[in-house]
Amino acid sequence: MEIAFSLVSLTVTKILQFSGLVYDRNALKTKKMEDKALEVYDVIRSIRDPEKPNTLEELEVVTEKCVEVQELGEDEYLIIIKFSPTVPHCSLATLIGLCLQVKLQRCLPFKHKLEIYISEGTHSTEEDINKQINDKERVAAAMENPNLREIVEQCVTEPDD
Repeated sequence: MEIAFSLVSLTVTKILQFSGLVYDRNALKTKKMEDKALEVYDVIRSIRDPEKPNTLEELEVVTEKCVEVQELGEDEYLIIIKFSPTVPHCSLATLIGLCLQVKLQRCLPFKHKLEIYISEGTHSTEEDINKQINDKERVAAAMENPNLREIVEQCVTEPDD
């Protein structure tokens, strides 16, 4: 009897899922993470390149696909960004990572942990830079430098801010 009940329950659940009356929880969670990733992307897409008049989106340094969001707990998320510098020897990759850190810390309305990486194989010193841009003490020290802070502000501030 228990087996029959389980089969009927499973069958009814599947019928409701296929009919669209009940959504699969995993599908809802996936949709939620995709929406969060788009929210993150909307924040970083307008960051300006430190030496060019373009945004990181225009230069394809960041794309929608470079943002991943994972749920850590209720209303807490892990954000992973993998950006691609324009050239493998880009001297400003660390600064771009700093801009991403600063803009996201300021603008995201939800609790999060942030990991920023250079996409694998896109920079000659990616491991060193990845360590620098994910070291909270180094980020804080960099933002204490007035010249560096001014450059970051110019990159992360919207033109109409």
